[in-house]
Amino acid sequence: MGPKLEPKPSSSGSGSDKNAAAAKDIKATIDMYRIVSIDKDTTFVDTSLTIQDEYRMNYLRKDIFGLLPFANEGQTYQRLDHGLKRYEAYPGFGHGAKQYAYLEANDIKYYSMATPYTDLYFKSVMEQGQNIDAFVSANISPQLNFSIAYKGLRSLGRYINQLSSTGSFRFTTSYQTKSKRYAANFHFVSQDFLNNENGGVANIDDFEGGSDKYENRDRINVYFRDSKSFLRGKRLFLDHSFRVNGNDAQNNLYITHRFNHETKFFEFNQPTITTTLDDGTIVQRFGESYRLSGVNDQTHYNRMYNKVGAVYENKTLGKFQFFLEDFRYNYFFDRVLIIDNEVNSGLLSDEIQSIGGQYEYRKGNWQAQLLLSNSITNQSLSIIDGNVKYEFDERNKITFQYQRMNKLPDHIYNMNQSSFVNYNWVNDFKNEKINNIIINAQTKWLNASAQISSYNDMLYFSDDDPSVNVQLVSPKQYGENIKYLSVKVSREFKWWKLALDNTVLYQQTDQQESILNVPKIVTRNTLYFTNAFFKKALYLQTGVTFNYFTKYYMNDYSPVLGESFVQSQKQIGEFPMFDFFLNARIKTARLYFKYEHFNSAWTGNDYLTAPNYPFRDSMIRFGMEWNFFK
Repeated sequence: MGPKLEPKPSSSGSGSDKNAAAAKDIKATIDMYRIVSIDKDTTFVDTSLTIQDEYRMNYLRKDIFGLLPFANEGQTYQRLDHGLKRYEAYPGFGHGAKQYAYLEANDIKYYSMATPYTDLYFKSVMEQGQNIDAFVSANISPQLNFSIAYKGLRSLGRYINQLSSTGSFRFTTSYQTKSKRYAANFHFVSQDFLNNENGGVANIDDFEGGSDKYENRDRINVYFRDSKSFLRGKRLFLDHSFRVNGNDAQNNLYITHRFNHETKFFEFNQPTITTTLDDGTIVQRFGESYRLSGVNDQTHYNRMYNKVGAVYENKTLGKFQFFLEDFRYNYFFDRVLIIDNEVNSGLLSDEIQSIGGQYEYRKGNWQAQLLLSNSITNQSLSIIDGNVKYEFDERNKITFQYQRMNKLPDHIYNMNQSSFVNYNWVNDFKNEKINNIIINAQTKWLNASAQISSYNDMLYFSDDDPSVNVQLVSPKQYGENIKYLSVKVSREFKWWKLALDNTVLYQQTDQQESILNVPKIVTRNTLYFTNAFFKKALYLQTGVTFNYFTKYYMNDYSPVLGESFVQSQKQIGEFPMFDFFLNARIKTARLYFKYEHFNSAWTGNDYLTAPNYPFRDSMIRFGMEWNFFK
């Protein structure tokens, strides 16, 4: 049931009183609570309880099928589904393993609310802490909306030196004139992610052996007891447009502008650089260091992006846009290094200008978009991105997408500085060449998607030392072609009040060396029961979810770089993960109870998220989502 709209105050007589009384009976429908993406795709606030809400009840607040979280909330993830990786033609900051929860400009939503709207999220964590996300949005007028939100996490974790502490502040505003001649979306975001880094279990046999001695995970020796990494980012973003002609007509001309200014900062701090193993051996996990203690590596980055365009719109033919882009960046450290007569200046700085065009068509059951962009400065950068969508009806639709990208390397591949000797480099890598074909089909019978990709000159990190206790990671470029294929199928079967929801992913690569490693099969299957009680005042959902993936050479994790890297020493996978859940909805409140990985005590201690990083033990967690409409 929708919230009532507040009546406007009136000082007139009985006629006005009748209007006020009538206004009290007006109720805002759910389609008056709109959530809009930067691409103008619109969804609505949803307070129902479905199996998708169960899947989204996590730190990222989205379905994480294809991602495997590390043991503590707020740590990094292992990407099981390579199709989740997104590429941008412009060079990025790097430190990608730290940025799974980082909100990019395209992740921010804008709002239009009939009445003030509040969304509260809470979920318990592993030890000593909580995860909250509080959001408020209100329209000052039908044309002007503000929203403010804060997401915070603190979780101590069950292993030594595993604390996660993160914060994310978001502010958005949307405005358009009554005639819709001018429209603007603005946001400011400030995010920080602090993780204590223990480097994983020093002797993985202590975990995999299953000894009662180590049931208390605080007793397991780890590589680092005082190391930490920190990522901070701030962004100002404005996207606005102005219609040149006064009234909306069959033919319209718009001037558009998009502005994005962002700063990022990464730090790895390690007061003690040596590790004492169980047998008394002392090792330096990251090799030789220029410092005897107190490592404090810092990387700074800022970027400014402007896009100015002119759009011609014909209501029959679609929209034709011509644009110019200006991208400027500074990636820098606080010193200049001279190593073996080679200079590491500690600075990458450049300006890139591009020119491009975009066509957009939306009419009837058809939607199509084509984007072409190419640099006009010395850097080689280009994008071709096209997609076509056809809707047979609400339940049946198909989408075809083709993407070809000539991508500049992320900065961390070309330059890094560190107190650790082997973590300093200056490179001049070639551009990555990426070709993707993606097909999505949503039908009343099942949902299916397929991706065929080709990668040339792929950049990656690898470990240069096969020793068990030493981790020397550096960037590489694979000069051969890598082909990737994935097929994902989802289908839900329903009978009576029972349902079986299934998602299966198949992946295959064709490559001369093991660079892009993925599990062949990833599956999630949920059997659950739903029913309403107390005259439908209480809606209940309960069941069991099974997750599984086949063995493969799973990437390892480097805390110095905040990056994943390729390893070929240990295959990981083929361990079952069962979760029991009991969820309920009462009006606009949804309550969640979950017994995670409840089979861990009796299916073996082979569950890992990286060669030295155990997955989560069994634990009971609970959470809540509550929506208010006033």
